[in-house]
Amino acid sequence: MYHTPSKCPVCGQAMEVTRLQCGHCGTELAGRFAPCRFCGLEGKHLLFVETFLRCRGSIKEVEKALGVSYPTVKNMLDAALAALGLDGPKDSGQGQEKEGKASVLARLSNGEMSVDEAVEELNRLREKG
Repeated sequence: MYHTPSKCPVCGQAMEVTRLQCGHCGTELAGRFAPCRFCGLEGKHLLFVETFLRCRGSIKEVEKALGVSYPTVKNMLDAALAALGLDGPKDSGQGQEKEGKASVLARLSNGEMSVDEAVEELNRLREKG
């Protein structure tokens, strides 16, 4: 089985599930189906979420399981939340700055920006805040 692509390989827009089939009896359904929120996660985010759940949310256990530091686990958590669209807006300016930093780190982690671009964006956020 292959992982369902979440983005179009031609234009980069979100893919849509339009057909389902039962592997046992062959019954097919056609229509427009909402994809699972977790199905669109990249492998690295999915691995983190699975590890986080297996460790029952203990960051110390995730550190051990993945062999990374506490700040790295926090960054991975922020990036996974951003990828799931669960990093909702904050009320305070400080919260907005933190959200902006998490977004930059998620985009950097996803390969959507270079390190230099991330540094520039983080500097802009710091100057705004």
